[in-house]
Amino acid sequence: MEEHQEDLASLSDLDEKSLLESLTLRFNQNQIYVSIFTTDRLRATLMSLQVSEKYKYHEKSSLPPHIFAVADRAYQSMLGRLGTGPKNQCIVISGESGAGKTESTKLLLRQLVELCRANSQLEQQILQVNPLLEAFGNAQTVMNDNSSRFGKYIQLRFQNSSVKGAKINEYLLEKSRVVHQDEGERNFHIFYCMLAGISPHDKEMYGLLEPTQYRYLNGRSIQDDAVQHWSAKFGEVSNAMDMVGFEEQEKVDMMTILAGVLSLGNITFETTDSDALKVTEKCQGWLKATAGQFGVEAEELQRCLTCTMSVARGEAIYRFHNQQQAEDARDSIAKVVYGRVFGWIVSKINELLTHTLDSKVELNEIGILDIFGFENFAVNRFEQLCINLANEQLQYFFNHHIFLMEQNEYKEEGIQWETITFKDNKPILDLFLTKPIGILSLLDEQSNFPQATDGNFVDKLNSKFKANPHYDVVRSHCPLFAIVHYAGKVQYNASGFLEKNRDNIPASIRNLFINSVTPLLSVLFSATISRTGTLMPRRANVGLKFSIHSLAVLMEKMFVANPHFVRCIKPNASKLPDLVDRKLVMDQLRYNGLLETIRIRREGFSWRPSFKEWDPFCIFHVYLLCLHSISCMSILNTTELSGWKCGSSRLFFKYWHQEELARLLERLGKAAVVIQKSKSHLIHYLSHSVFWTNYYLQGSNDVLMGIPTGPVSMPVPLPRMRKPQPRPRSILTGAAQVSHPVPVPRPRSKLLEATPFDNDLNKNADPIKPFGQPADEESAKEKCKKRNNTIRWFKETQVRKVAQNGTFPCWFHGMITRRQAEDLLTDDKPVGCFLIRVGQSREGYTLTYRGANRYRHYMIEMQSNGKYVILGEDRAHSSLPDLVQYHTQVGIKPFMELLTMPCGQVGSPPPEELDPVQLELQRLFLPLGQNPALEAHKPPVLKRMFDRRRRIEAAELECKAGQEAELKGRPIPRLYPSIRLAMREIQQIQQVWKTLLSA
Repeated sequence: MEEHQEDLASLSDLDEKSLLESLTLRFNQNQIYVSIFTTDRLRATLMSLQVSEKYKYHEKSSLPPHIFAVADRAYQSMLGRLGTGPKNQCIVISGESGAGKTESTKLLLRQLVELCRANSQLEQQILQVNPLLEAFGNAQTVMNDNSSRFGKYIQLRFQNSSVKGAKINEYLLEKSRVVHQDEGERNFHIFYCMLAGISPHDKEMYGLLEPTQYRYLNGRSIQDDAVQHWSAKFGEVSNAMDMVGFEEQEKVDMMTILAGVLSLGNITFETTDSDALKVTEKCQGWLKATAGQFGVEAEELQRCLTCTMSVARGEAIYRFHNQQQAEDARDSIAKVVYGRVFGWIVSKINELLTHTLDSKVELNEIGILDIFGFENFAVNRFEQLCINLANEQLQYFFNHHIFLMEQNEYKEEGIQWETITFKDNKPILDLFLTKPIGILSLLDEQSNFPQATDGNFVDKLNSKFKANPHYDVVRSHCPLFAIVHYAGKVQYNASGFLEKNRDNIPASIRNLFINSVTPLLSVLFSATISRTGTLMPRRANVGLKFSIHSLAVLMEKMFVANPHFVRCIKPNASKLPDLVDRKLVMDQLRYNGLLETIRIRREGFSWRPSFKEWDPFCIFHVYLLCLHSISCMSILNTTELSGWKCGSSRLFFKYWHQEELARLLERLGKAAVVIQKSKSHLIHYLSHSVFWTNYYLQGSNDVLMGIPTGPVSMPVPLPRMRKPQPRPRSILTGAAQVSHPVPVPRPRSKLLEATPFDNDLNKNADPIKPFGQPADEESAKEKCKKRNNTIRWFKETQVRKVAQNGTFPCWFHGMITRRQAEDLLTDDKPVGCFLIRVGQSREGYTLTYRGANRYRHYMIEMQSNGKYVILGEDRAHSSLPDLVQYHTQVGIKPFMELLTMPCGQVGSPPPEELDPVQLELQRLFLPLGQNPALEAHKPPVLKRMFDRRRRIEAAELECKAGQEAELKGRPIPRLYPSIRLAMREIQQIQQVWKTLLSA
C-alpha cells in the first residue's frame, strides 16, 4: 500500500493534485489529521488516553500530525520552553459548518487540562463548560447536526504550569433561530433536552406540554429513538451546571423562563370592534401561562404586546399595533429573552471560574477561538451575513500572520526571498467596514429611519457598489444582493435586515420584566451585554455594528498573542462516514489558501526570534560548550539546524528548528549537570547570568559566529563550601525498635494517576517524629482552631443534610484521622469497604476506601452551590447518600473502583480513654444507639435539634398530602399555582376545540 506523507511541506511535487492525493490517502488509511471530520468510532480511537499520553512532552517529529500536538506546542510556547520567553498563545480553529471545529475545541481543552493536571476541581469545571454551552448555543442545521450558532473565545489563564482560571467571550448568537427555523433545521438543543429529560411532575411545575404543541418548535415531535438521546443530554446539562456551580434556584428560574419563551410563541392576536388588537380567546390560556412563567401580570403583558406607550408633556399616549407589529413584538421578546439567558450563563460561568484569581499576579493565557464556519445556504439571511463577515476577518488574520507579516520581515531584514502570492481579502473587508460608505454604515444609517424599508437599503447598496468587483446586483422583486467572498459568491435575502439590526424591544417590556417577581428575569433586563459579551449593569445599543465591534476587540487580543491555526476540512456534504468528495475538499483547500500556506512553510522561516528574545538558557548552554572550544556557529550548523539565517535584528529558523534546538538544549542541559559534578567551579561561572547576557547582547552577531570581541577576564571561583551532613532520618522510641518506614504517596502512573493520599496496606505504626523537632505550640493552636472551625461548619450547614431521621448513615464516622480510618478498614474487611469522614483541617469530607493492596483517600469537595464532588470526578451530587449510591454502580476514577460494603461504627474506645477534643467530636457525630458507652453523653443541643426536626417534618406531612408533599424542600417557580391553572385551562380549551372540529 502506498505510504502517505506525514509532513505536507516535504511533498516532492507541491501542487493541488499532490496535496489532494496525500490527504485522501491519509483519510482512507485512517491516519488522518483530526481536522478532517470523522466518525465517532474512529475519533474515539484517535483521541484515546493512550494517544493523548504520546503527545505530552514528546518530540513531535517522530509522531503523526495531531490536534494534541497543537495543544502541546501552544502549552510549551506559553511556558517559554521552545527557545523563546513566555508569551500568550491563541489557537484559531476555522472551517466550514460541519467540518469538526467544535469537536476540535473540546479535544484541545481536554489535552491542555491533561498537560497541566494538578487534581483540582477547576480543571473538571472547565471541561464541563463545553457541554453546557453546546446545549444553549448549538442546533441542528441542514449542514451539521450539532452546529454552533454562536462564536466563543475561551481564555485559559495559567500561573506557572497550572491553570488558575478561565474566561469565555461569546459572539453573534443566532437569536432568530428561537422563533424561526428553515426546513430540515431545529431550534436550540436545550428545548428538546428539557421536553425529553424533565419528569412529568416537573413538566407540570414548569408549565410544559408535548413538543407538538409549540409553534417555535414547528409543531414537530421528538422521535421515539431520539427521546433517550435528548434525555441523556439533559442529564449532562444539569450535571454540568451543578459542576460549574449554578444554584438550584437559578436553574429552576432559568428553566421556567425558557418554558415561558415556548409559551409566548403560541400567542396569536385578533381585532376587536374598536379595531384594536387583543389576544384570541383560544390563546388566553397561553397568555396566562406565559405571564406566570415570566412572573408578571397577564394584563400588563398583553398591553405590551398590542400597543406602545410613550409619554408627552406628562401624558401617556398609547399607539396600537397592527397584526404584523404585534407578532414582531412577540417574536422580538422571545429572541431578546433567550439572548439574555445565554449571556447570563456565560457571565455566570466567568464569575464562577475566575473568582479565585489574584489580580496582582501576572498570568499567561492560551485562547481558543471556535466560531461558526463559512455558510452558503439556499436562502441566506442577516445571520449568514454576520457569520461570513466574521470568517472574512479570520481569513484576514490568517493571511496577515502567514503571508503579509512574514514576507515583510524578510524584506526588512535583508533575507533573500521570492515573494509568494496569495488571495488577499482586504478589499472585501473594506467593502463592509469602510466609513462612511461601507455596507455596515449604510445599514446603520437606514436602521435609524423608522420609515426605511429593506428594499430601500438594497437600492442604496446597488447604487453605491454596482461597480465594485466584489458586489453583484441581483435583479428581483425581492430585496436581494450578492457578495463575492473569499470562499465564493453568496446571495443574501435582505428581508428583515433593518429590524434585526435594530434589535429593539419596547421600553414597556423592559420595565415590565425589570419588575418581575422572578429575580433572574429582573436581573437579565436590568443589565445589558458589554462589548465583550458579558452582562453589564448599564444600557447600550446592540445590533450588527455592536457585534462587529466586539469581534474587533477579539482581533486585538489575538494580534498580540502567538497564533496557532487549525484548518478543519469537511470530507463530504452528506454527513456520511468514509466518503471523500474530492471536489468539495479541493474547493476548501483552494479558498483557504492551503497550497500557498504549505509552500511558505516549506520555503520560509516560521520562527523568527529577535536577538533580545533569544532565550538566555540557550546562551548559557552555548557558552558552556564554548569553554570546550565549541562555537555557537558550529552548534547552529549541525545537520539538524542547517538552513537558518541571520538578519539585522533577528534570527530566522525553519519550522522544524525550534523543536530540534529545544531537544539539543535539553541534551546540553544534561551534559552540564555531568560537567558540574566534576568541575564545580563552573557553577560559579554560570551563576553570573547578567555578565553572559550582556556579553552576548553587546556583540550579538560576533558572539553568534564565535568571534571574540575582546579579552574577557574569567571570574575567580569561590572557595568550596563544607559539604552538609545528612539529617537523622528517625529515632527509635522505647525498648523496641520500630522498623516500619514512614508511608509515602504512591508514584503516579503516566496513564492512570493515583490519588495523592494513597498508602500501602503494610503498616502498623504511626509516623515517627524526626530527631530534634520540638513541639510547636503555635502549630498545635492553629490545628485546634481549624478543627473547631470545621466542627462549627458541620453543625451549622451539614448536620441536617447528612443525618436522616436523627441518625447518621453507618458509613459516616465523623472527624477521625486518616490512620484511624485505615485501622477501621482492617485485614478482615473485603475489598471495596469504605467510610466517609470529616476533614480535620478543611470544610469537606474524605472517602477512605480499601483497595486490593492499598488504602485510598478520595477528597470530597463542597461546592459553592452545596453539591458534593469527588476531586477529579466529573459528576456532582446533591447529597452524600446520593454520592455513595452512585459509586456503588459507577467506579471512582481513575481506577474505576466500586463501593461495596460500608464500614460500620463499631469498636470505639470508651469515653474515658479519649482526649476532651475527641470526646466532643464523638458526642457530636456518633448517632444515637450506635455506641452505648456514649449514649449518656449525647449532647442535649443536638437531641433538641433532631426532635425539633421530627416535629417539623410531621407537621409538614399532615398539612401537605399527595402532589404538594413532593415539593417539600425543593425550589419551585414563582407564581407556580397560576402556571398550573393556566396549563389546565389550555388543555380544557384544546379539548373543546377538538370536540367542535370532530362534530
